[in-house]
Amino acid sequence: MSAERKTLEERAQMSDIDRLRHSCAHVMATAILRLWPNAQFAYGPPVENGFYYDFDLPDHRITPDDFEKIEAEMKKIAKENQKFEWKGVSRDEAIALAKSGRLGGLTERPGNPSTFKLDLLEKIPEGEQISTFQNGDFIDLCAGPHVGYTSKCKNVKIMSVASAFYMGDETKPQLQRLYGTAFPTKEELDQHLVQLEEAKKRDHRKLGKELKLFHIDEDVGQGLILWTPNGATLRQELQNFISEELRKQGYSQVFTPHIGKTVLYKTSGHFPYYKDSQFSPVIENDDLTKIIKEGCGCCEMMERLGAVSAKLRSQLNERVGTEVVTEDRVLPDDKLLDGFLLKPMNCPHHIKIFDSQPRSYRDLPVRLAEFGTVYRWEQSGELNGMTRVRGFTQDDAHLFCTEEQVADEVLGCLSLVKIVLNTLGMHDYRVRVGLRDPDSSKFTGDPAKWDAAEEACRKAAATLGVPFTEEPGEAAFYGPKIDFVIKDVIGREWQLGTVQVDYVLPVRFDLSYIGPDNKPHRPVMIHRAPFGSMERFCGVLIEHFAGHFPAWLAPEQVRVLTISEKADAFASDVFAQLKAAGLRATFDNAADKIGAKIRNAQLDKVPYMLVVGEKEAAVQSVAVRHSKKGDLGVKPIADFIAEITDEVKERRL
Repeated sequence: MSAERKTLEERAQMSDIDRLRHSCAHVMATAILRLWPNAQFAYGPPVENGFYYDFDLPDHRITPDDFEKIEAEMKKIAKENQKFEWKGVSRDEAIALAKSGRLGGLTERPGNPSTFKLDLLEKIPEGEQISTFQNGDFIDLCAGPHVGYTSKCKNVKIMSVASAFYMGDETKPQLQRLYGTAFPTKEELDQHLVQLEEAKKRDHRKLGKELKLFHIDEDVGQGLILWTPNGATLRQELQNFISEELRKQGYSQVFTPHIGKTVLYKTSGHFPYYKDSQFSPVIENDDLTKIIKEGCGCCEMMERLGAVSAKLRSQLNERVGTEVVTEDRVLPDDKLLDGFLLKPMNCPHHIKIFDSQPRSYRDLPVRLAEFGTVYRWEQSGELNGMTRVRGFTQDDAHLFCTEEQVADEVLGCLSLVKIVLNTLGMHDYRVRVGLRDPDSSKFTGDPAKWDAAEEACRKAAATLGVPFTEEPGEAAFYGPKIDFVIKDVIGREWQLGTVQVDYVLPVRFDLSYIGPDNKPHRPVMIHRAPFGSMERFCGVLIEHFAGHFPAWLAPEQVRVLTISEKADAFASDVFAQLKAAGLRATFDNAADKIGAKIRNAQLDKVPYMLVVGEKEAAVQSVAVRHSKKGDLGVKPIADFIAEITDEVKERRL
């Protein structure tokens, strides 16, 4: 949980489903107190797909064995149809309720004050209305909102239990966190539970291991993906696909190092402002030896690494036209420490490639593309297989264009994303257009240019023929953006591709091109990544296809299976023809029965199985089976090769 409190206005805007789930958290707390009266509750918000409540229960550790009785008690409370009643109280009244144990309890609890509620009361600003909600005997410190009666809270399910530090702070007590979910109808709840079961079967971590697609090794490091041969084939096919499309659209492929000097990221503004999400800088050996001899401590070292020269401060502030680097970050040149960062993003390197030679308006747009690996520091608890990692490869590109070219270039980027999604059968998606909040100081640059860029993004999004929403305040600090949110085959949403317009970095790096008036002009920069990252995209694809990849993506496209050794000679010839045709094929002539061989191929999710026995050998044909369609009949090997070659070439699903 974030320690940031929501305002009363933000709470009032809670959706109907979140209002229901918020109420269910109170019903769950009531049920827990009926079973364990000494429970001390902290907070219980709605979250994506459910709700939770954090609490301390010293004399009992909740386990899945307790879920059934908690649910049974919750259903009793729902049947009692208790009213959710709001009551405003003074700060003194609220403190008295908490000290008596009544706040967050069913009754007064002498000697057992509501310690977390007392702490939360201190966080409520002076002058803000303090309110409680009561259902039955349970009174809670809460600003709401809630449904009218507990009878609405009958379609509930306890999902899991975990540990969580109070307020997310490791220095504070560790509490129990009980998760649940709720829906307006039983049908919706049942559908959600079925979806969760299906998600377990499709879990990319499980399938990735079974299909030998990737490996995470403790000695290498958590969040760092080892692409095994099967997974590398999947990734390479995706890269080949996007590379073909990039060539058609006039992109130039580039390669950049995995590290860069800290001054590069000081100029871009990424270091040290985003240092919490970056790996620590690497200091050159000579400098490290020198500062050790000087007795430089860790705090001083980090200060010197994050500092800038007076010259760089002056240049950046002058270019941007406002104070983006404050004076307190300046140190004398002999005190500055330069180091290297594991590349947290590719854009500064691409900027340097653009700026490595003079540019004319006739050269624009310049489109630079790279499958560039970047590194971000993620907390270990946030890592999740391939979808949340510390090192990932972006199908990244940066376009440098004139103001007049922005609209067409954004359209081109969106068409590329659309080609990618349609080819992979991901037709169910929506688009978010992130706009600036005019009242926020987060967004920098000329308002007129922002207006033009936002209008270009709106018009481009409208051409896609899918729903899109405008979200003020969700732009990047340097310009508006368009995000693609994909819904997979079981209804889950994933944020994948993105297109972002950037007016800030060209200014910070003082980029220019010579215009038709023979004067320097500032280019506009567009960031785009249709896949987002190869790791995340492949993780989503594994789950989307449940490991049953179409033939063009499958690491193993065809497996030749012999019925007996009498067919080995012809089967070996079939295998050789498949390999000669450029297909990814294997040959299983083990002594196992054919049923076992087919079952093994099915488990490995090989799209095509060619069964070869004496009958097939006699007519120079193969019995074709598909992993999902079953028996496709007997075909001459030449016909099968022609058919699958066309299927792969056309990237059919």
